[in-house]
Amino acid sequence: MGLRKSISKFLYEDKRPRSRVSEPDDLVEFIKMLRPKPTSHELVRIGEEGDGGYLVPDDFQGIGFCFSPGVSVKASFEEELASRYSIKSFLADASVENPPVLNEFFSFEKKSLGSRDEGDFIRLESWLNSKEEQISGQDLLLQMDIEGFEYDVLIDTSIETLKRFRIMVIEFHTLQMLFESYTLRLMKALMEKITREFVVVHIHPNNCKGLVERNGIHVPKVFEVTFLRKDRVDASNPTRELVFPHPLDEKNIPENPDVVLPDIWWKED
Repeated sequence: MGLRKSISKFLYEDKRPRSRVSEPDDLVEFIKMLRPKPTSHELVRIGEEGDGGYLVPDDFQGIGFCFSPGVSVKASFEEELASRYSIKSFLADASVENPPVLNEFFSFEKKSLGSRDEGDFIRLESWLNSKEEQISGQDLLLQMDIEGFEYDVLIDTSIETLKRFRIMVIEFHTLQMLFESYTLRLMKALMEKITREFVVVHIHPNNCKGLVERNGIHVPKVFEVTFLRKDRVDASNPTRELVFPHPLDEKNIPENPDVVLPDIWWKED
């Protein structure tokens, strides 16, 4: 059983008492930790309009490879990395037989990321180690949308391994669980680990789900976060102002109402 499912079982299925509700001040402090920061890199959209496209800092020179777990019916993000920047992509997903398109820049394996090397699962660190001969000495990019298993992977992966990625674009799921104090404590520890070495440069709520509100605090149920490693950040010379939604943001699902990032997630007090 994955970590995500274990947490869900503890909070929602066991007969033990439900965890207490998060204190509003604790949740606000967590949100502040994730507020995006302006940098000297403009954001560009990689991938098609709608689902499959992401906003990332325009800092691709020297990135040799993208690791992209979670294969969908589209691969426009990886295709554009290949065509515009000659970045090769490693793709992995045990639920499909092949990537959605054939591309000489793609390398696919039928595995899913998790917190163990067993059966169909492979750890992120093990995946990188298996490609070491190709990726050694190069900066990497991570694009991860694995339907909730991002928590298993990120908790399991050392910060030294994560630092090999210059840019990380990660979709986080079931964020309504932040209103549970136990989950908030786990998420705070996880984000403290990541933000020691990375800054958040963009957040985009996925409109496949809406917002949840409690005590006047609105939390998107699902959002995509773009991280940039701190050694690539020149905070003294930002070239862009923070605006949400960003002009390049697109609705993931065109027919659904848009979900705009609430002010508390990006505006300074």
